[in-house]
Amino acid sequence: MSSNDYDPAVEGAETDFARKMSYGDYLQLDALLGAQHPISDAHDEMLFIIQHQTSELWMRLAIHELRAARHAIAREDVSPAMKMLARVSRIFEQLNNAWDVLRTMTPSEYTHFRSRLGQSSGLQSYQYRLIEYLLGNRNGAMLKPHAHDPEVTDLLKTELATPSLYDEVLRLADRKGLTMPAAVLSRDVHETHHFDEGVMQAWRHVYEAPEANWTLYELAEKLVDFEDYFRRWRFNHVTTVERVIGFKRGTGGTGGVSYLKRMLEVELFPELWRVRTVL
Repeated sequence: MSSNDYDPAVEGAETDFARKMSYGDYLQLDALLGAQHPISDAHDEMLFIIQHQTSELWMRLAIHELRAARHAIAREDVSPAMKMLARVSRIFEQLNNAWDVLRTMTPSEYTHFRSRLGQSSGLQSYQYRLIEYLLGNRNGAMLKPHAHDPEVTDLLKTELATPSLYDEVLRLADRKGLTMPAAVLSRDVHETHHFDEGVMQAWRHVYEAPEANWTLYELAEKLVDFEDYFRRWRFNHVTTVERVIGFKRGTGGTGGVSYLKRMLEVELFPELWRVRTVL
């Protein structure tokens, strides 16, 4: 070692981990970095695997934050919930950036291993389904791809029986004096919430006098901010799929691009978007 080489041990850095927890131990890197198992000899399959595995990790964190935010809102602890929602927006910014990496794979490169994927598809991501259910897009038909896994099915059914994040926001607003329609507050939470004129008029009251309704105003904007990132993620998904496979059917049997474009029409918090028109 040259005399100019830096030795971290000189400043007290720990370098002997024979009996101590190391960085790799804490993060379980052996398991994490050993989870990539390409089933072809195609160079680009490693990109495809890591893109989807890292997306699932980010979604796991999003679920952690969304659940905590919902719980905080239900107990009227709004400030931490807004911090969590801001974090989820940034998580989806990371998920958006990941599409840029996947788009470096050309259609020709994808054909080298696409046939080896069988019927596996992002449609079957239970974490993505859980995020949609948490946010209120509660399509019960989407339980079917998970019917083979009783544990996952029970997890999703439990979520469907729980008020969504937006349900809890509307209940909070009602408790804070912003009268919400009784039919909305008492609806079957298993079903997707659809646009309601009475809910929009309640939010109109907030947006016309934000200073007097600052907590609800700020919370509403955090939801809009998140859905903005979420919509961009969906759009980038469509664009990436069209760029790589054109209009072929998806490996999971959907219409591919046509299915994903239909998902672009889904509104998670419809009144918060449409209230802008009536201000």
